[in-house]
Amino acid sequence: MARLPIRTTTPRPYRAVIAVLRPLVVALTRQDWRGGEHLPREGGFIVAANHNSEFDPFPVAHFLVDHGCPPLFLAKSSLFEVPVLGRILLSLGQVPVYRGTARAQDALRAAEEAVRRGGCVAIMPEGTLTRDPDLWPMRARPGVGRLALATRAPVIPIAQWGAQELLPPYARRPHKPFSRHVMHVHAGPPVDLSDLYGRENDAAAAREATDRIMAAITRQLAAIRGQEPPAEPFDPRRAGRGTEEATGAGDADEERA
Repeated sequence: MARLPIRTTTPRPYRAVIAVLRPLVVALTRQDWRGGEHLPREGGFIVAANHNSEFDPFPVAHFLVDHGCPPLFLAKSSLFEVPVLGRILLSLGQVPVYRGTARAQDALRAAEEAVRRGGCVAIMPEGTLTRDPDLWPMRARPGVGRLALATRAPVIPIAQWGAQELLPPYARRPHKPFSRHVMHVHAGPPVDLSDLYGRENDAAAAREATDRIMAAITRQLAAIRGQEPPAEPFDPRRAGRGTEEATGAGDADEERA
């Protein structure tokens, strides 16, 4: 597809990274882009996507850039501590999320400001790679619902599939990097949350909004995979996760994230 003009002001470092990485990603992967017509042509909006691989942000960002919407990602804070990568993320204006701490609210405030300025904010609401054994979306953290209710901005659900073939979950090295794996990125229509507006300080409303968003992503992923998803999303808290990254620090921290 022909690239659409950038619809938002993009920092120069971001444009430089796009210029370098986009040709590389195009050379290494094939693209199955669908649903671009659902992306708003003006005004800020939120993109929510599932998370199967550490490579996921690249096809999602590629899809959004090709449709003229370079995204601001909310990313886990540990990535910003990686030499070189951390400096690049900061130069691109990406926002660190300090999960399990009061600083998680700082990320939501920064995201809210970006949406109100007309930007595209991308979130992977699960907060980490899905723990579902078949890579279906798991129960997500409620931050995306809280952000959606605070801004009342359109929330575009994106299902993506294929990145896990290039970089399997928790792998450190790509799998057959020159096989040109297909990156499926399908956007759906905005999730209807209008009946929850006015309840942005209500934890139950944020949870309901988040669950609706994840359900929309799951339906789209089921269409890509041609399979039926589980009747209920995998809940990592009930599965007895054993690490801090998997558990956060309990329910109170989940309500902040």
